[in-house]
Amino acid sequence: MTKKATAFTLFFLLIVGFSKAQSIQALKEKINQVLKGKSATVGVAIQGANPKERLSINGDKHLPMQSVYKYHLALTVLHQVDQGKFSLDQKITLDKKMVEAYSHLWSPLRKKYPNGTKISLAEVIKYTVAWSDNLGCDLLFKLIGGPKIADAYMHKIGIKDIAIVYPEIVMQAKWHIQYENWTTPKAANQALQLFFENTNNLLTQKSHDFLLNVLKGTKTGKKRIRGLLPKETVVAHKTGYSGKNKKGITGALNNIGIVFLPDNTYFYISVFVSDSSESNATNQQIIAKIAKLAWDYFKSK
Repeated sequence: MTKKATAFTLFFLLIVGFSKAQSIQALKEKINQVLKGKSATVGVAIQGANPKERLSINGDKHLPMQSVYKYHLALTVLHQVDQGKFSLDQKITLDKKMVEAYSHLWSPLRKKYPNGTKISLAEVIKYTVAWSDNLGCDLLFKLIGGPKIADAYMHKIGIKDIAIVYPEIVMQAKWHIQYENWTTPKAANQALQLFFENTNNLLTQKSHDFLLNVLKGTKTGKKRIRGLLPKETVVAHKTGYSGKNKKGITGALNNIGIVFLPDNTYFYISVFVSDSSESNATNQQIIAKIAKLAWDYFKSK
């Protein structure tokens, strides 16, 4: 190759690199326009299959997870399944006393089994993740030995920016407690990537496929990441929501997930809307609009 050809090649590569950088920056600017004027703290992390194509806004900010941490809990439980401590088929006792203790919390599981039952571990995980079931969540925490076990496992696999401290029944008792179960948008994306790419064989193929299918079947948050995407879009995701306090503030309305494009490529997205004075409709639209902008960007690739 001549010096002239070499120089041209380098120039071309620089232009291509600059173009990509500009386009991801353009996406970030469009997202900032969505956030403009909103009375909320919003954390965003987006990353394509190519790790160089990523952006964040408040990406390192500690934000309350609410039920998003049920995803991290499921990872922990399935790790212990793979270790042989439990099996997905084993029966877990859900006693009536525990069911009654959760009468004030969201739980489709409680409604289905008001008098208690014996239920498979697989079903508990499905309710906990896909339906964001609070009773199922705390049943899983009880099974593994408490939130500290999930927290320790997350740190062990390299997720440093996370704190899993309290189960649902404690977290929902007082408003301020939710802020102690926190993560960052970047760390949420990292947790999704470690799982989906099964880095260092994080889970066995059976456990990996099981959780991926559960996440794809999530029933909550239809107006968030999925809100403005084509109906047939496959999204493996987990939601979190605090409700509003007496002052009308939403502590957390969140959604993290893996969005699959028509060509089978994908991108990771984590959006945390915190301390928002906006309506629930607006909070959901923030997430939906950001997801649609990301969809359009990666689809154009």
